[in-house]
Amino acid sequence: GGAMTDPKGDRSKGPSEQDDPDLFTRIVDSDEKGVYVSGAKAHQTGCINSHWIILMPTIRLTQNDKEYAIVGAIPADVKGLTYIYGRQSCDTRVMEGGGDIDLGNAKFGGQEAMMILDRVFIPWDKLFMNGEFEFASMLVERFTCYHRRSYVCKTGLGDVLIGAAATIADYNGVPNVSHIKDKIIEMTHLNETIFAAGIASSHQGHKMKSGVYLNDDMLAQVCKHNVTRFPYEISRLAQDIAGGLMVTLPSEKDFRHPEAGPM
Repeated sequence: GGAMTDPKGDRSKGPSEQDDPDLFTRIVDSDEKGVYVSGAKAHQTGCINSHWIILMPTIRLTQNDKEYAIVGAIPADVKGLTYIYGRQSCDTRVMEGGGDIDLGNAKFGGQEAMMILDRVFIPWDKLFMNGEFEFASMLVERFTCYHRRSYVCKTGLGDVLIGAAATIADYNGVPNVSHIKDKIIEMTHLNETIFAAGIASSHQGHKMKSGVYLNDDMLAQVCKHNVTRFPYEISRLAQDIAGGLMVTLPSEKDFRHPEAGPM
């Protein structure tokens, strides 16, 4: 898990200027074996099913922020680390007997959590940045360059939604109606535009001195920008095609109910 995003607090101030020093993850102590860090990381997708967590800075740092210039690896079950699990819109349906239809990916669904670190120990051999604040900005830029290109994965979700919308159009007997076809075409166009930016970013990558390839930064940002806009429009079009049934559909529990189900 790549743990970069801190709670941040007052965005107009740097880490060392905050009223609460733990709004950014920082080194609070050290000994001959390693360092101890406290703070938090927010919006951590997939952290619950990760084996290791990489802690990283989240913004450009200054000389006054040296204690926040830390990159280190910790086991996901390390002492002093607490996960506060995030919520999903339909997450209680698994407790209502709806684990097959209502949950989508019933066994391997994604999740996000907030990670609270209270004097978490990092041994010296797992510490990769220790006060070198001048490299924090470059690290953030390179991490986001890879990460924002990786948002091309959203197009897989788009493919599923487009297929579902087309299937509903078939069920409703309107697959050849012009405005339905136009909406599915537009959904496909938006989805493939996200995909194209991500693939182009990788194709335009360049080899660095270390031998590692870094994808094209500008196209990675375009990919991310598309992802912040297009999936919502794809979803809107899917709702147009599906109609009200999409948001007022009875639950799986009701479908399987001995009296309500048959009706």
